Amino acid sequence: MSDSDNPAILEVDNLARHFPVRGFLNRQVGSLRALDNVSFAVEPGEILGIVGESGCGKSTLGKTLMGIHEPSEGEVRMLGERIASPGQKRAARIRARLQYVYQDPGASLDPRWTLRRSLHEPLIIHTDWPKEKREEKVREIVKAVGLPVEHLDLYPHEISGGQQRRVGLARILVLGPELVIFDEPTSGLDVSVQATVLRLFRDLKSEFDLTYLFISHDLAVVQSICDRVIVMYLGRIVEIGRTAEVFAAPRHPYTQALLSAAPVIGGPRVTENFSLQGEPPDPSNVPSGCRFRTRCQYATSECADIDPELDDEDGHGVACLRWRELSV
Repeated sequence: MSDSDNPAILEVDNLARHFPVRGFLNRQVGSLRALDNVSFAVEPGEILGIVGESGCGKSTLGKTLMGIHEPSEGEVRMLGERIASPGQKRAARIRARLQYVYQDPGASLDPRWTLRRSLHEPLIIHTDWPKEKREEKVREIVKAVGLPVEHLDLYPHEISGGQQRRVGLARILVLGPELVIFDEPTSGLDVSVQATVLRLFRDLKSEFDLTYLFISHDLAVVQSICDRVIVMYLGRIVEIGRTAEVFAAPRHPYTQALLSAAPVIGGPRVTENFSLQGEPPDPSNVPSGCRFRTRCQYATSECADIDPELDDEDGHGVACLRWRELSV
C-alpha cells in the first residue's frame, strides 16, 4: 500500500462481500461470495480500470466502495480515513467526495423531473446554499460537460443517451467529488459517441482534478484510457499492473484468454486462439485452491490444493502458482 506520508486517495484491504443464500422458510443455507480478499490502492489522479467476465464481482466492488453494499470483511480508507468496514455507517461528507456513475444514467434520473431539478437535488441534500448559488453552480457544470443551458428545462426522455450520460456526470460533479466510480460508462453507445464521451472524461479529469475507477467489459476502451488495470475472476483479483504491461504481456492464464477473445483487425480469428471453455463456477460453491483451475488448461493437482496469493513484487501482480514457469 501507499506510504503513510503520502496516502493513496483510496485503499482497499482484504475487502469481502458475501450475500446470503436462503432456502426453506427463508433460512440461510449458504453464502454467495461476490467479493473475497480484495486489496489494492488508487493513487491520486490516476485512472484504474477493472475488467472481467459478467459475474466476476466488478460492479459489486464498485457498489461496496460507494457504500451501497456493506462489506462483510475488510475495510476501505479514503486519504487515510476509514470510510467502510462491517457495521460502519457512511458519513454524508464522504458520500459527496466519492461518487458513482451508473451503467444506465437515464434510469437514475426521475422521468417526472426536469434536468434542472435533478441537478439541484444533490446540492439541496449536501449544502445549505440558496437557490441563486445552486443555479449558478448547476449552469457552470452543465457548460463544463458540454450541454446547452437551455436543456435544463427538458425531461430525461427528451435527450439522447449520450446527453443522459453528460447529465449523469453533471449531477455528481456539482458536489465536487475527488473520486468517481464509472460502471460501464460507454455501454450501448455508438463508436463515435463513445469517443466523444471518453474525450469528455479526460477533459473533466484534468479540469476538476479527478481520480477515476473505471469498470468496463470493453477492453479496447480500458486500454485507451486507463493507467493501470485490475483483472477479476469469481470475486478475486487475478492480475493487476500498468495497462500497457498487462495488455502486452499478460501473466495469468485468465487474462491471456480474456485478451485473446478481443478481435483484432487483421489478426487471427477469435475461434483460432481462444482457449477458455465453459462458464464460471457458482460463487456460492467456489472450487478449492485456485478458483480458475476448473477452466484453466495449465491446471495441475497442486492448483486444487493451494489458493494462490497475489504476487506483486515488481508492480505487476498475478495470482497464479505457475505464471513464472509458463512465461518462460
